[in-house]
Amino acid sequence: MMDYNNIFSLKGERAVITGGASGLGLAMARCMVAAGAEVILLARDEEKLKKACEELGSSASYYCFDVTESDRAQEIAEQIKREHGEVTILCNNAGNHCKKPIEEMSVTDFTDVLNVHVVGSYAITRAFVPQMRENKKGSILFTASMTSFIGMPYVMGYAAAKSAYLGMVRSLAAEVSADGIRVNAIAPGWIDTPMFHKAVDNDPPRQQKILGRTPMNRFGDPEDIGWAAVYLCSAAAKFVNGVALPVDGGALIGF
Repeated sequence: MMDYNNIFSLKGERAVITGGASGLGLAMARCMVAAGAEVILLARDEEKLKKACEELGSSASYYCFDVTESDRAQEIAEQIKREHGEVTILCNNAGNHCKKPIEEMSVTDFTDVLNVHVVGSYAITRAFVPQMRENKKGSILFTASMTSFIGMPYVMGYAAAKSAYLGMVRSLAAEVSADGIRVNAIAPGWIDTPMFHKAVDNDPPRQQKILGRTPMNRFGDPEDIGWAAVYLCSAAAKFVNGVALPVDGGALIGF
C-alpha cells in the first residue's frame, strides 16, 4: 500500500545531475537532498562543484565531466556505479546559450549548442539506461525551455536544441517505460539564474515582454524548478510519463 505520508520522498534514490554546480542544476540538487536523495553533480568547473557540495553536505558528491565528451559518458556512468551504486534518477540539465541574429550565428555557434544539449544528453542517457533497465526502476528528466514551445528571436540554436528534447522525451519514454523507467521534461519559464541574466540584462525591452506575457508578473525562483523535479521523480508522479511540464508562472497561456 502506498505510503501517502512520504509520497514525495526521494529517500533511497541516487540522482545524477548534469550542470549541477550552479543555476537550475544546483536548485534541483538542493531540493532532492531535502527530499532525501543522494545527489551526484557533474559539471566542468571543479571549484563550483566543490562549493556546491560544501553547501549540500554529506548527501552530495561530484565528478568533473563535460557532457560534450561523449566518448567518456560510459566510463563516468560505470565509475559512478562502482563508487556509489546504481543510479535511479538522471537529470539532463547541462546547457549553454548563444544569442545572435542568424546572420551572425555561425554554424559552429549553432552546433556548439546542439552538442551540449542534444548530443551530450543523449550520450549520458544512453550510458545510464542499462543500470535502470536492470533494476526495473528509473526516472530521466530533461530541462526543456519556453523555446521548446514558442518562437523567440536570436536563439535559433538553443530553440532547436530545446525543441529536440520534446522528441527525445517522447521517443525514449515509448522505448523504456515498460522496464520501469519514466522519462519527462521540465520546461522552465524565465527563472532568476545567471544564464537568464546573461541573456536579458542588456535587453530591457525583452525583460518587459517576458513579464508582459507572464500572468504572475514576475520571474521564477530556481527552487520552483527543483521542487518540480522532485515531484516528477517521486512516487507521486508514478503514472506521469513522456510529458513536458511547464513551470512558467503561466507564460505559455499568458496574453
